[in-house]
Amino acid sequence: MSTERLRELLERGTPVTVLDVRPAVERAEWSIPGSVHADAYDALRRGDSTALADFHPTNGDRVVTVCAAGKTSKLAAERLRARGLDAVSLEGGMRAWSLAWNTAEVPCPGSTARIVQLRRTGKGCLSYLIGSNGDAAVVDASLEPRIYHRVAEEHGWRIRTVLETHVHADHLSRARALAGDTGARLCLPTTDRVSFEYAPLKDGDIVRVRSAGLRALHTPGHTPESVCYLLDEHALFTGDTLFLAAVGRPDLEASAEQARHRARALHRSLQRLVALPPDTLVLPAHTSEPVVFDGRPISATLGEVQERTSLLRETEEAFVSQILTRLPPTPPNHHRIVALNEAGSLPDDPTELEAGANRCAVA
Repeated sequence: MSTERLRELLERGTPVTVLDVRPAVERAEWSIPGSVHADAYDALRRGDSTALADFHPTNGDRVVTVCAAGKTSKLAAERLRARGLDAVSLEGGMRAWSLAWNTAEVPCPGSTARIVQLRRTGKGCLSYLIGSNGDAAVVDASLEPRIYHRVAEEHGWRIRTVLETHVHADHLSRARALAGDTGARLCLPTTDRVSFEYAPLKDGDIVRVRSAGLRALHTPGHTPESVCYLLDEHALFTGDTLFLAAVGRPDLEASAEQARHRARALHRSLQRLVALPPDTLVLPAHTSEPVVFDGRPISATLGEVQERTSLLRETEEAFVSQILTRLPPTPPNHHRIVALNEAGSLPDDPTELEAGANRCAVA
């Protein structure tokens, strides 16, 4: 079964049991929402006849088996079919699933714009389509351009502007490709990191989406160029600077000394953000959990984020010390991903580079 077919089934709520047969340590990194787990990888690989003998579907009769790349899951499906079950394997496994997506409408009282959150359900990347009076802007495009076209057309919008909050390290940016496909203006925070043409944005600049406005707030720390975009003073697109219960990491593509300097800058940036009204809606570029197909936006008010995130209440010295000792492992392939994003290039097959969970947050 293809990723797109499984995505459609989950989006419609069609009964299907997704059986993950990877080792537990791999599943802990990332998984398909609602899937069940059987740690049968080793048993299947060695041809153990008892592998999955006790498994029974939990959500309807159809079973879709999944592994890392779609090979061992074929063995699992064959074993289940031999027992008379309706079982198929997910083509390409979790690597292919990294491109699966779903959407949620984001209510934003006080703004003339409508917001659609587009979520890469396996990888946790969050991007946004903002529409107003027929025009639209995209923030932090991480999906194929055709998907933004499709969702914009469903709402009667035309994409006029494509914005990035920073040069990403955990996924390949589709911003330049989307701007090229649509003829939209490509906007990035002012930086000398990239080698392609773009419209530079500095602190305080406003990007119009018809009657709505996105104000750029320079928030260095996660990267030197990072910005957040404040929509009509009500919704804040925070990129990787601030998450719903964590903050951005300051160490990627940085020496130890640079990471400490950036951690100090990040503290100042976060203090600027928490000074905004507490009912400001926070819309980050990532989430750490698989995104379920429930149509509910991943968001919180700034006040809620402050309550959840103890690092926001620390002094600068304590913040720097704590964030540098809590750093998670670096994102897989981040050096190669950053190089491609700085060049504005995309490989023919991004699934190998992008496999795995994102690791840009520090809680």
